[in-house]
Amino acid sequence: MRTTNTFDRTVAHPLAAVRNLGILAHVDAGKTTVTERILYATGTTHKRGEVHDGTTVTDFDPQERDRGITIFAAAVSCAWDGHRINLIDTPGHVDFADEVERSLRVLDGAVAVFDAVAGVEPQSEAVWRQADRHGVPRIAFVNKLDRAGADLDAAVASLRERLHPAPLVVQLPIGAEDAFTGVVDLLEMRALTWADGQDGMSAGPVPPELRAEAGRRRRLLEEQVAELHAGALEEFCATSRLSVPTLRGALRDLTGSGEGVVVLCGSAYRNRGIEPLLDAVVAWLPSPADRPPVDGMHDGVVQRRPADPAAPLAALAFKVQATPTGRLTYLRIYSGTIEKGDTVWDAGARRTERVGRILRVRADRHAPLERAVAGDIVAVVGLKAARAGSTLCAPDAPLVLEPPNVAEPVVSVAVEARRATDTERLAGALARLAEEDPSLVVRTDAETGQTVLSGRGELHLEVAAEKLRRDHGLEVNVGRPQVSYRETVARGVTGFVHRHVKQDGGAGQFAHIVLDVEPLDAGSGFVFRSAVTGGRVPQEYVRAVEAGCRDALAEGPLGGHRVTGLRVTLTDGSTHVKDSSEQAFRTAGRFGLREALRACALVLLEPVAEVAVTVPEDALGTVLGDLAARRGRVTGSTSRAGTATVTATVPLAELFGYATRLRSRTQGRGTFTARPAGHAPAPAATDTAAASATR
Repeated sequence: MRTTNTFDRTVAHPLAAVRNLGILAHVDAGKTTVTERILYATGTTHKRGEVHDGTTVTDFDPQERDRGITIFAAAVSCAWDGHRINLIDTPGHVDFADEVERSLRVLDGAVAVFDAVAGVEPQSEAVWRQADRHGVPRIAFVNKLDRAGADLDAAVASLRERLHPAPLVVQLPIGAEDAFTGVVDLLEMRALTWADGQDGMSAGPVPPELRAEAGRRRRLLEEQVAELHAGALEEFCATSRLSVPTLRGALRDLTGSGEGVVVLCGSAYRNRGIEPLLDAVVAWLPSPADRPPVDGMHDGVVQRRPADPAAPLAALAFKVQATPTGRLTYLRIYSGTIEKGDTVWDAGARRTERVGRILRVRADRHAPLERAVAGDIVAVVGLKAARAGSTLCAPDAPLVLEPPNVAEPVVSVAVEARRATDTERLAGALARLAEEDPSLVVRTDAETGQTVLSGRGELHLEVAAEKLRRDHGLEVNVGRPQVSYRETVARGVTGFVHRHVKQDGGAGQFAHIVLDVEPLDAGSGFVFRSAVTGGRVPQEYVRAVEAGCRDALAEGPLGGHRVTGLRVTLTDGSTHVKDSSEQAFRTAGRFGLREALRACALVLLEPVAEVAVTVPEDALGTVLGDLAARRGRVTGSTSRAGTATVTATVPLAELFGYATRLRSRTQGRGTFTARPAGHAPAPAATDTAAASATR
């Protein structure tokens, strides 16, 4: 594979004044409140939105306001210090991790929000790893310093231990818990304070009682930066200190490379710490011009497009939303310019589309634009076939960008319309839901004829069912949740021979293959390779055999579940001069692997989740007993300030209804979070039940 630079020109557009920013956090860490305070501080809104009052800008969907959580990623634009910030508030609940994945795919930087009491929580860790995979630079904001038990140092220690970055703390809190009034800026060595009931911050000298501690922490920051940054080390060795310009430049470099994470602190709810956070976003997170050119594919060739408005258009659709006024397609424009009325090429659908309108987005409100350029995040109206992950490009310069990953669903429910006359409407509504959210999968069960909706968790499917009722006016019956089992090979077979011969008067079909099937580690998926020598099976037929084997993986012999964790090797075969074809070898691969799997020893796998349960210490015994009854395997336990946090691996099927049970056993004081942790062998008693369950 070769690389071509299709457009290599000095960037002409002032992209340095743009920040494409995401807000990432565990649920209830205060992420949406941070977003609301940013909008208020930048003058985008004139009233502070509150999650508990249902008055937030970004949580505008009725379900988000009813539940008090972010469900759908919402984009807003604002301005600060001469910079335009395109901000995406992402969900914190694990069921909506795919919304985070699609957002991270198009962002240049992120603010990770942490609770000053809880520190790094399970979903905090999950979204941090997602950002790692996409190479998104981050700064950290330790929120809720006004809460009882808040501890900046403990939160930073958990960040260092669980996420393994080099935390570079640039602020020192002034006061603790209810007495938290501001921060000491360790770079400028000044105090920034906020008064209750007043807007804006005040800058002044460091309080006398904090001068020694602030000096010690400033020195520690300089030493940490010097250890990580060569330029800073040179100055530090020469002068035994770092100047403010050197420190600022080094922090920007370390943030961009991911070698260090700048840590700030505050209380978003009390509007303390937001202005310095915005200054940090502008100072240390990269602009589109700072990011490397985007790579795409065309005819097997990697092509590189710079963030230049004059380059050919390359944009990625990362979200589709149906609104009463039309279908919105959210785009990140990586290169080129798009104007109202332009004709663009959808590389995935292989068709042209016309851009009707371009909109600057502020959650559920929009401002029309005549054009958008490289580095912008906008919504467009008029695209009919574009889906999340589609590449839009110039018709004369086609390109396919890598789409966001879509996780496999793990929970399914049967859905049917209460009135037979609504069956067709239900099918159309489900298709639109799957179009907006690719992590929802709709299929028809071959045995029962039921429509099955699959997603990432129980809450995910509850939200989808409620959208059918609210947005589409459909009354539906929803079955009990069923988890998505998998089958895997415990002991394989070698030299399995399959012949596909069909002769019915016309052109015949002939394919002869020999397969080896062997197990792989859990989570390894499917691997196919050919060991055929001497050209006994031509290469085009080898590809057909692989395609047939992949077809066979859809339904395993144990209970019709998808098969995973195996390697298939084509070791031999033969052809017929007239009757062999790609279709014949694909059919042979499909039926041959199905028969080979029946000869293997198979194991049923069930989805498991990593659960973190936080309860009062006096309820710990009850919770541990309940987890054991749910086949949970405890992996750790910590205690702090009268509460205990237990981590365990629990089969997903045992977690249905757990939230209600936990609340009843802890008098409403217990909480838990869960995130998928792959699959594990199901016990023998579960094998029989799962094999006969609705697939």
